[in-house]
Amino acid sequence: MTELLIREPIGDVPPGAATAQPVASTPRERAARALRFFARRPGLVVSIVFVAIVLVAAFAPGVLAGGDPAVGVPADKLQAPSAAHVFGTDYLGRDVYTRVVHGASLSLQATVIAVAVALVVGGLIGLLAGFVGRWVDEGLMRLVDVLMAIPAILLSLALITALGYGTVKVAIAVGVASVAHFARVMRAETLRIRQSTYVEAARSVGTRWYVTLARHVLPNAAGPVLVLAVLEFGLAILAVSSLSFLGYGAAPPAPEWGSLIAEGRNYIAASWWLCAMPGFAIAATVLSVNRISRALDGEWGRAR
Repeated sequence: MTELLIREPIGDVPPGAATAQPVASTPRERAARALRFFARRPGLVVSIVFVAIVLVAAFAPGVLAGGDPAVGVPADKLQAPSAAHVFGTDYLGRDVYTRVVHGASLSLQATVIAVAVALVVGGLIGLLAGFVGRWVDEGLMRLVDVLMAIPAILLSLALITALGYGTVKVAIAVGVASVAHFARVMRAETLRIRQSTYVEAARSVGTRWYVTLARHVLPNAAGPVLVLAVLEFGLAILAVSSLSFLGYGAAPPAPEWGSLIAEGRNYIAASWWLCAMPGFAIAATVLSVNRISRALDGEWGRAR
């Protein structure tokens, strides 16, 4: 937060005189700065609004689409987008808009699990490697190098083969495939923070290593990793949808975004909306999340 500083007077301060104090900005000034910030970034505003709509669809789909995504009217099958069916209907007469809205819950649930697995596991590996150093750093980083040498989609498919099919299994596989990126970023930040003056001062006064790690190193190294988590959220949506498209996600008639595209590909020549509408939801969500992550990355860079 920006503060306005009053310059201290030169020379001796007479008794009873007011000393210089930082004057914090008022709530109205902060609100004005926020409005100017967003007014210069209309793309960011649109991205935030769209992500908010997707989150509502994920946690309260009935607010945006009250129908049952598994129930259709056979007489209305393969109808083009219209006022009655905004996204059209599928080959069983089910409303595509309702299925896309309810599919956000499954897709984002898998994405959150994937990012959480990558953040926790990768963050711990990078934190230990950067803080402990020596043979621990060498061993953990060689493991990270092995993970990075394997293409993410192949590693995910191998893990799914071992774990089995299902939304949660797909999420865990995608999360493990992204561990290496989080580990490298956390290690780099930990190495930078470990050499800081306040960390050396904490060690010199006899602070225990786990207190130094939890109180000084982890809070200051977590910022870039959290920004990476927002960026990986979009990539995880793509990975989860890709595996769901290949048939490794939830079984039909669960309306996952990837499985919706897989179901519609057989009708794409005559009913383009079956693939286009779920694909638009995936693309718009990924682009919006990436736009937000770039804004966070820029703000974090200026704060540092």
